[in-house]
Amino acid sequence: MTETVPAPRWRELAPGVFTRRYARWDLSVGLVVGAARCLVVDTREGPDEGAELAAAVREITALPWSVVLTHDHFDHADGLPAFLPCEVWAHPACAAALRERDRTVPDYRPVDGRAELDLGGRSVVLDHPGAAHSRGDVYVHVPGTGVVFAGDLVEHVPGGSFGTESFGADTTLAGWPPALTRLLGLAPHTVVPGHGEAVGPGFLARCRDELRLLLDLHHAVRAGALSPDTAAARSRLPADVTAAALAAPG
Repeated sequence: MTETVPAPRWRELAPGVFTRRYARWDLSVGLVVGAARCLVVDTREGPDEGAELAAAVREITALPWSVVLTHDHFDHADGLPAFLPCEVWAHPACAAALRERDRTVPDYRPVDGRAELDLGGRSVVLDHPGAAHSRGDVYVHVPGTGVVFAGDLVEHVPGGSFGTESFGADTTLAGWPPALTRLLGLAPHTVVPGHGEAVGPGFLARCRDELRLLLDLHHAVRAGALSPDTAAARSRLPADVTAAALAAPG
């Protein structure tokens, strides 16, 4: 199933809380505006794309910005130069990966657990729920609004949830369902995935259940109790997506 992604525009999810979705990579980014400053959630995939996003932020607010990176993958983090100099909040694993790619993070602020930012009359909570999609996942919760920016902890591909690129060598499959349980504990009504249209808590619970089953199948295949073909037949996800998950670290 394919889906036509509209031209990028800001969508206000709650007063001062915005998301913007792009056709390329079906990427969703975020913006939270306080009285004193704003927070940009992810920066797109390169300097030119980052510059476009920075200009779009200025359509909403002239306040100084900080950036939070939900993880290190290029499509979320490599637009960062367009926003510098500024505070950059990220998990240490994310910052290390950026340095390995010769990406400078001069005003780095670590998120290795829970951090609360004061944007001026509005607090934003950044949290690392443990290694899951990547080693350095961070989600963004805006208390009082019901909005969570999940990064690639949640994905919403056309007609489904996860895709083949959701699972890689840096994935920790066993950590992913508990991470989504943590998100569900926030009782969100709107969850912005790293890719795709915003979803509700029911979709989040569905993703967690899909991942729990994948983890069980992963263990069974590694133990020799199931063949990969049988595991694919029992999975709730397409065969190619299941194969990618089974190849990921447990």
